[in-house]
Amino acid sequence: MDPQTQMGLSDATAARRALTFVVLLGVVSLFADMTYEGSRSIWGPYLGTLGATGAIVGLVAGGGELLGYVLRLFTGALADRTKRYWAITIVGYAINLLAVPALALAGNWPVAAGLVILERSGKALRTPARDAMLSYAAKDMGGAGWAFGLHEALDSIGAVLGPLIAAAVLFLHGGYRHAFAWLLLPALAALATLAIARARFPQPEELDGRPVPDAKALRDLKVFLAATALIAAGYSDFALIAFHLARDHVVANDVVPGLYAVASLAGGLTALALGKLFDRQGLSVLLWSTLVPALYAPLVFLGGPWAALAGMVLWGIGFGAHDSLFRAAVAQRIPRERRATVLGVFNAIYGSAWFAGSVLLGVLYDRNPLYTVTAALVLQIAAVPLLWSLRRSHRTA
Repeated sequence: MDPQTQMGLSDATAARRALTFVVLLGVVSLFADMTYEGSRSIWGPYLGTLGATGAIVGLVAGGGELLGYVLRLFTGALADRTKRYWAITIVGYAINLLAVPALALAGNWPVAAGLVILERSGKALRTPARDAMLSYAAKDMGGAGWAFGLHEALDSIGAVLGPLIAAAVLFLHGGYRHAFAWLLLPALAALATLAIARARFPQPEELDGRPVPDAKALRDLKVFLAATALIAAGYSDFALIAFHLARDHVVANDVVPGLYAVASLAGGLTALALGKLFDRQGLSVLLWSTLVPALYAPLVFLGGPWAALAGMVLWGIGFGAHDSLFRAAVAQRIPRERRATVLGVFNAIYGSAWFAGSVLLGVLYDRNPLYTVTAALVLQIAAVPLLWSLRRSHRTA
């Protein structure tokens, strides 16, 4: 066999291994999202039944996200320092997932809020380590956009199925506590699949080609981080949306999780479609995927049932782009040895902005939903000039 043929077979084998690794972690995320996104679709109104106000819901949502993101400053650095990527990922998933069915036992809103924050903390522990491992497969899969896009698409399938499970339980008059209890099943499936992935790929860093970022890419990354902070601040957490839909009886309570499922499906399809495009065109892809989804706010908070459905589709499209392309943009610009650390820093910036925005939007909502809509639009549109500068930079390059 000639060397060129051997090289082709070697590349094909590497591509298959990389794809297998991403799919396995994607299936883990599928079951994990069934668990905590199913919970996320109902815990806003669940807190309402336990006596929480809109401001409390916004504070818990934002506070949980803030803690979950800020902790990644330390968990990312911990992963890079210890190189125990698998151990940290497994422990984080266990905390993240098992806190959800425990919500069935909560007797008041402070206990439920504490479990929500514990769930977010578990996600904070495992996310930088897992994303660093995912990035190792990017080179052999053709690019970080495709690797993270495929992972996000599988992730979104779970985010569709989880809320549907919650909606089905509510439709059958099972109540919120029963819905949380049923989510134990996908949690156990996620942990089992994670064990299989660990056994198949004990050293995933061997998949990585150790790319060296250039100075221009790092300069673009700083502008990109500022833009994502503005976008995150203007993006309402679903808990506040669900609280609004339930409080104002825009849709029936058992329909609210279904709207979240529709949003998750739209997000998964978006991530899959934009992943390849991102690998060809870079950060400029985020320009229009910020402008169009920004319209979610007036549709969701000011409209009726059909407007809420359209708004949730746009909300999901935006989240699909953020959750896949943001990670890809960071990962492809950082050397392997520091990738989890820098991903943790990025997530802390994003989460801090989301916390500030969630509190602001929640407080404004208690005064007038129109104020929430205005703030959300202004914050996201403010990111457009920064994204435009990146678009021009990529066209010049």
